Amino acid sequence: MSETNTATVGVIVVAAGSGSRLGAELPKAFVSLGGQSILQRSLESVLGMSEPAQIVIVVPDEQLALAQDEVRHVAGAAIEYASVVAGGKTRQSSVAAGLAALWPDVGVVLVHDAARPFTPAALFDAVVAKVRASGQGVIPGLPIADTLKRMDNDVALETVDRSVLSAIQTPQGFPRVELTAAYAAATQDYTDDAAVFAAAGHTVRVIHGDALAFKITTPWDLRRAQALIPTSGFRSGIGIDIHAYDESVPLWLGGLHWPDEPGLAGHSDGDALSHAICDALLSAAGLGDLGSRFGTDDPRFVDAHGEVFLRATIELVAGAGFGIQNVAVQVIGNRPRLAARRGELEKHLSDVVGAPVSVAATTSDGLGFTGSGEGVAAIATALLSS
Repeated sequence: MSETNTATVGVIVVAAGSGSRLGAELPKAFVSLGGQSILQRSLESVLGMSEPAQIVIVVPDEQLALAQDEVRHVAGAAIEYASVVAGGKTRQSSVAAGLAALWPDVGVVLVHDAARPFTPAALFDAVVAKVRASGQGVIPGLPIADTLKRMDNDVALETVDRSVLSAIQTPQGFPRVELTAAYAAATQDYTDDAAVFAAAGHTVRVIHGDALAFKITTPWDLRRAQALIPTSGFRSGIGIDIHAYDESVPLWLGGLHWPDEPGLAGHSDGDALSHAICDALLSAAGLGDLGSRFGTDDPRFVDAHGEVFLRATIELVAGAGFGIQNVAVQVIGNRPRLAARRGELEKHLSDVVGAPVSVAATTSDGLGFTGSGEGVAAIATALLSS
């Protein structure tokens, strides 16, 4: 530790696994992912945290020298905050080795799997904030989308209530003193640090995770990760959204309120224009679509305005390494008439997106559901740079 460096947060990056299921010659953390190792990409997320943090990387003993070289390459001037230690035969013993290397001032500890290289830095910050506010363990998790069955061999016995379940990710955060004591008292191996913490009688809270924090375990996961690596040049995407009119709600379109117009039905505010832009941006970045990112089962987005989705989408696109060059949208419908507010609409959307947004409108000459006045459709295209 340098005399000039201090930190109250420590991040233990566990990279000691063999990665046998990945089928690679090197341990998983050192497998190349778009010109950098999985470990280096994970460290970039940690180094993006809003406050300085001590970083302890735990690797197999025979990979110490390689890991030190990779850490020096990615950390740059922040190298004084990072160190590499040898792990043990189990994940639990590896985390214990990382705990032993923490500086005295560290009060909050995050434990992170190096195999989750796209975890946003904002998720690290959110875990730290919740640990400090609660004094308890904090883990990120996502709702379960699939139907779950309890099995007896190959027989499905019953459906498990997925509403009480969560798919847990890392980083997992804890008060240091309690976590260290929990590890010292552990009498068996657990699958994650939250289980060690809970076994010692402590409470663990779950906050909303991030789909980008997926874990690379199989060759399929690695291929999925490679698809997220931006290539040089430009990428374009298209998005389409459709909503029916609903006279009982106000109309929000393009992030603006349109008085005396019928609203649009939907889980959120039905802002077809904003939603189409989101889909176009996600499409161009290879990040899925609006439904997979912000599903109707997510309570955070009930009645949410289109601007909420836009800002969340922009954060995802930026986190994947892309810059937004421009967006163009065509709105199809009889109402509202956009011409009088087109300048206001384009300025508002351009300010939100951080790039030029052009909006055009047309009718469908009485054809189809838009022509008969049943609803509105919007088609957007987006251009990204990497």
